[in-house]
Amino acid sequence: MLRGIIRGNIVSTRKQESLVGSKFMEVELMKNGQLTGEYLIAIDSVGAGIGETVLITTGSSARLALHNTNAPCDAVIVGIVD
Repeated sequence: MLRGIIRGNIVSTRKQESLVGSKFMEVELMKNGQLTGEYLIAIDSVGAGIGETVLITTGSSARLALHNTNAPCDAVIVGIVD
């Protein structure tokens, strides 16, 4: 799992059919408690907002976090850090 801070949302007016209704977020990754300057786009599955620290799962495990396990995704936000 990865940790990061949500920096913004991504608006996509056209997307693959199985991703319709998904919220895309731009996340700045953290390593050892420090921001890395690296970003990724993740599907939000928990209702996270800009500025929140989140947990992200990647790879084939990311699809399992969604209702549609056939969706083409590589990163999903699965938790909000308190």
